[in-house]
Amino acid sequence: MQLEDYFEFEKFETKHGPVERIRIKGHRIAIERVVELFKQGLSPERIRHNFPTLNLEKVYATITYYLANQQAVDDYIVRGEGIADAFYQEWLANPNPATERLRALKALREQAGQAK
Repeated sequence: MQLEDYFEFEKFETKHGPVERIRIKGHRIAIERVVELFKQGLSPERIRHNFPTLNLEKVYATITYYLANQQAVDDYIVRGEGIADAFYQEWLANPNPATERLRALKALREQAGQAK
């Protein structure tokens, strides 16, 4: 078995650019979730505790893949964060009517609290 056999690679287009996803095969867990914990210094056993559906073999495979392809994976994560941020900024600029009503109610409550 090759290391890449542990993962599912997906690419698709969005209005903010191409998106890549690398998930652990048989799970919906993106590798960046495991990599993030690894970068924080968690042991593979502790990472596995955070993802009870993963076995240690898959955690180690993810860490090994990251270490073998560190620059490419770091770039993949940065690109994904950029696309996510673009969608978030769009959402902030164009909130739906329910969000607008909630913001207006919050502003009224804050004004009423300051008037006391």
